[in-house]
Amino acid sequence: MIKKTMLALATGVSLAFAFPAFAQDVRIGLMAGLTGPYASEGQDTKRIIELMIEDLNAKGGINGNKVQLVIEDDGSSPGTAATAATRLASTKVPAVIGTYGSAVTEASQDIFDEAGIVQIGTGSTSIRLTEKGYERFFRTAPRDDEQGRVAEESLNKLGFKTVAILHDSTAYAKGLADELKAQIDKNGRVNTVFFDALVPGESDYSVVLTKLKSANPDAIFFTGYYPEVGLLLRQKKEIGLDAPIIGGDASNHVDLIKIAGKDAAKGYRFISPPLPTDLDTPVTKEFLASYKAKYGTYPGSIWSVASGDAFIALVEAIKAKGADSEAIADYLHNDLKDVQGLSGKISFNEKGDRVGDLYRLYEVDGDGNFVLQPE
Repeated sequence: MIKKTMLALATGVSLAFAFPAFAQDVRIGLMAGLTGPYASEGQDTKRIIELMIEDLNAKGGINGNKVQLVIEDDGSSPGTAATAATRLASTKVPAVIGTYGSAVTEASQDIFDEAGIVQIGTGSTSIRLTEKGYERFFRTAPRDDEQGRVAEESLNKLGFKTVAILHDSTAYAKGLADELKAQIDKNGRVNTVFFDALVPGESDYSVVLTKLKSANPDAIFFTGYYPEVGLLLRQKKEIGLDAPIIGGDASNHVDLIKIAGKDAAKGYRFISPPLPTDLDTPVTKEFLASYKAKYGTYPGSIWSVASGDAFIALVEAIKAKGADSEAIADYLHNDLKDVQGLSGKISFNEKGDRVGDLYRLYEVDGDGNFVLQPE
């Protein structure tokens, strides 16, 4: 290396050429909510990707080239996500992993598409994200139409005849609420007696809970995120509303128990892909053991694990085609078939949606554990 440096100085060759290890480093972007209401998701995601890169680089990187991570905090908000996406686009990374939350992801899509950057959403299930025709957008999360179907089936299997549907007007929650209602109307096995929204981020939901109590449903299906679920469960208990709340996959996070308390959360059910601790492939078990050894705990939800799936997919594409965004997108669409990820096999269809059935039903037990229910 000293001889190469001396030669470069003597001949006027650029140092970028003299140090090919630096010039050929593969840079991958990560956009995650490191602050804001979904910071737990973002911090888990950051830790997972950093750990995977550390392990990959220790084994020689991708085709002998080390991987560098370029990180931007989207603040868990559509407004700040647009700024974060613009900053990442300016770094000219070929691909970006992220982010959590459909509305947050949607705020970044146009920016990455215009910049010609591959984007793999991780915790973003809104149907319209992959209906826009973006050739370089993918996601490792499933779609809300599939979740709506499983949610309606679960309500029916649990024996509920009437349901109140509550959302928070975000792209994800409203989309899932609409899909669930469409499935209910189509099958006619459950009757919708309430359909309305709350305002996310508030501290008192007694007004909407009183309205729900008056509607007298057998069950309440809330399609929003875990911070609001936790408050609803706690405040529902305080006002004596007996109807159980059931939720979607955005409530799949351990912080739900911290917010609601174990007593209020007991019996809460939600639809979700499997939790990290319910993933049993050797690859996943080995990775989760490494994660726990380094950080002292497991990831808080499946969505940060889905970011690991995105990283695995990108590594496969770059190994095969190099770090060109067009080549990466082509590989992900046409050549990536059933690669073993952390949450299951990874393949994408022509729209960029992940292929496969992932949704299951969970119930919270008296100790605050999320227990996978038998199919």
